[in-house]
Amino acid sequence: MDVKEEDKSEESKKNHISYYKSLTKVISDIQKEVNLGVDPTMKNHLDERIDAVEKDRKRIREMFPEITKEEWDDNTK
Repeated sequence: MDVKEEDKSEESKKNHISYYKSLTKVISDIQKEVNLGVDPTMKNHLDERIDAVEKDRKRIREMFPEITKEEWDDNTK
């Protein structure tokens, strides 16, 4: 199996930061749904979705270790 080298260009960095922030909103939206008191099966499904999104966010952070946590979490950009 071929392994694709990750694009770490400035353009890719900018796009990944934007995507990361959209994932943060996805997690927030899912957590709101969980807080509405869904049934246990749905809650389990939503928790698994949150875990999957968190793994993707972690992968993106690891691609660009020079970016600080504050920059990742900065919602003003």
